[in-house]
Amino acid sequence: MQAAPIGHAADSVSFLRRRDGESLTRSATLLFLLASGLLFAGCSHYQLGTGGKLTFATLFVEPVANKTLLPQSQPLVSTRLRESFARDGRVGITNSAHGAEATLIVVLNDYHRDIAAGREDDTGLARKFNVTLGALCTLRDNRTGQTIFADRSISAVREVFTDRGQLQAEYQVLPLLADALAAKIVHSALDVW
Repeated sequence: MQAAPIGHAADSVSFLRRRDGESLTRSATLLFLLASGLLFAGCSHYQLGTGGKLTFATLFVEPVANKTLLPQSQPLVSTRLRESFARDGRVGITNSAHGAEATLIVVLNDYHRDIAAGREDDTGLARKFNVTLGALCTLRDNRTGQTIFADRSISAVREVFTDRGQLQAEYQVLPLLADALAAKIVHSALDVW
């Protein structure tokens, strides 16, 4: 029996390594393609949002009424509310109730602050407040005259630090509070579960 030359044995081993490497690469590629196919097949019917259909396509947002002691909140919340509906894009906003399929009525009915943290130097004074702005919302279908929901209570809370004065801090947080309240009202009116 004659021994194979060393060069031939090395060639055979390198050939086997190359074949195994190629088969591993092919297996990994096939596995990746299979996993990608399953992922895309599973996500092909996914859609953003709740999937529920709204009963109206156009909405009139009445100017916000105010029953709180915060007079500057009325125009700010009205503006932010209309902007939030426009940004959402699921319904068109109209300028009158006659051209809209639904009407939203918002009445600001609550504005209060709760002490969240006291000052270190005087525990009788507050350093941080939680400021709450609340509203009652009614959504009415103009075509049928039916009320979709009535006097739904919605509120938003923001923190206010009084380091530079309480009045100034509350004034500065009011746009953020109006944005948060508007987002919750849009969510309540448009998200059908």
